[in-house]
Amino acid sequence: MQEARKTQRRPALDMGLIRFGDISISCVLRNVSKEGAALDIGSQVGIPDQFTLIVLPQKKIYSCDVIWRKDRRIGVQFTGPNENPPARTG
Repeated sequence: MQEARKTQRRPALDMGLIRFGDISISCVLRNVSKEGAALDIGSQVGIPDQFTLIVLPQKKIYSCDVIWRKDRRIGVQFTGPNENPPARTG
């Protein structure tokens, strides 16, 4: 069976935050590529089709579109360049 993904994914076990509006929901990145990721979540209830993903260990921020949902896992596509959060001053 041939792999259908455009880019190779690497296994991950990083903590993240799904952000939309004033709401943050914790998640675990299960695998990641330069184009997207699979996220484990507690519940899909209320998670929109577009949100910001913050990968905590790497301090990276991604704009995401949900491309699939299954049980407690969602697949996302990164829609913009990733960003580092602004440096703290003071």
